[in-house]
Amino acid sequence: MANFYQLSAKNYRDEDVDMSAYQGKVVLIVNTASECGFTKQYKGLQSLYEQYKEQGLIILAFPCNQFKQQEKRSNTEIKSFCDLQFNITFDLFSKIDVNGHNAHPIYNFLKAQAPGFLGTKSIKWNFTKFLVNKNGDVVKRFATITKPEQLKADIEALL
Repeated sequence: MANFYQLSAKNYRDEDVDMSAYQGKVVLIVNTASECGFTKQYKGLQSLYEQYKEQGLIILAFPCNQFKQQEKRSNTEIKSFCDLQFNITFDLFSKIDVNGHNAHPIYNFLKAQAPGFLGTKSIKWNFTKFLVNKNGDVVKRFATITKPEQLKADIEALL
């Protein structure tokens, strides 16, 4: 299996981004959707980012339309929505699949490193969160219902 820093993804502008660009940083990765009951977590994610970015926190948002079609927008529409509603300044990527045979390699890596409840490797819903340490190791997986502000102690421990 690949190391986190060997992986890459396309940002919302369809530009390749190597995860090696985040080496030495604490990375929070979240699958997002703009029509979900948990969409308001974007606000909490932005707040976390503002609070900890100077200390080395990076947030990567990966929109996904696999859960009840709650992300129907195009990449540019998603970016506009996030800017207008939440004024996000963290990194937004292209829409991907997080489960199934078309799951993005980053999500295959995350799920293998931090399986969910009872060892389940699938993502159950939007806004599942993964915390990656400065060495590229997945240290924790958080459920959808875990609010961004509840991650502070875990983030601080890694910074």
